[in-house]
Amino acid sequence: MKRLSWDKPLIYLILSVGAILMLLPFLWMLSTSFKTIAESLQFPPTWIPQHFTLENYKIVWTKVNFPRYIWVSTVVTFFTLIGVLITATITAYALSWFHFKGREVVFVAILSLMMVPIPVYVVPLFILVQSLGWVDTFYALIVPWTVNIFGIFLLRQHFRSVPRDLYDAAVIDGCGRLRFLWQILIPLTKPALVTIAVFEIIGSWNAFMWPLMVTNSDHMRPIQVGLAYFAQGESTNYPALMAASTIVILPLIILFFLAQKQIVESYSRSGLKE
Repeated sequence: MKRLSWDKPLIYLILSVGAILMLLPFLWMLSTSFKTIAESLQFPPTWIPQHFTLENYKIVWTKVNFPRYIWVSTVVTFFTLIGVLITATITAYALSWFHFKGREVVFVAILSLMMVPIPVYVVPLFILVQSLGWVDTFYALIVPWTVNIFGIFLLRQHFRSVPRDLYDAAVIDGCGRLRFLWQILIPLTKPALVTIAVFEIIGSWNAFMWPLMVTNSDHMRPIQVGLAYFAQGESTNYPALMAASTIVILPLIILFFLAQKQIVESYSRSGLKE
């Protein structure tokens, strides 16, 4: 008889407990968003609202300019994502399929920029943006972040995993470099592109420090900056704060669950050799 193995059940148990502990804060946030102020302060606390109300969401949507904040974040996220996908695809293609002198040196130099913390270059970047007259505009929120070093690295690893024979066969059939990139490489690396897109959307949607520096007016504030100002004004209205946080985080949760399969596949293939 086979010996019973307790490895898998133990692993599943640990993962299940970890998942429950990670979900508890989100469930508490969602539950509190439907409570009244008095119920949110009572002790012992309750997980299920005794007096279910949507007034908190109404306060968030009408008391502050939340629709405008969401619109600004959506525009910034969309155009930043387009820029990142274009720059990452072109750069990764050049560094993986073109042979030129100093290619590896260029790649290492680009990769080393990942080790530079944001506070090191954020002040010179702000001075540059200010000299261009971009403060409190969409240009300041979008243009500096249209290049993603991690996206270049991940996409290069996927491009290098495509067999060279595939390119030779495409050239024999009359396929040019750009056509090979668009019709062959990009369809083969969709998981990597989806992964880059998901992380870029999360990063742009959650951006706080830089938008806080380059925006002055209320109509140019993205969602995280608007949420911070709302939290200052409603510091004791915990249900309204939880409702605002739920509105902010819900699109990202939905996006992650829709794209988790591509993310796992992308990381599992990123280590393949050429």
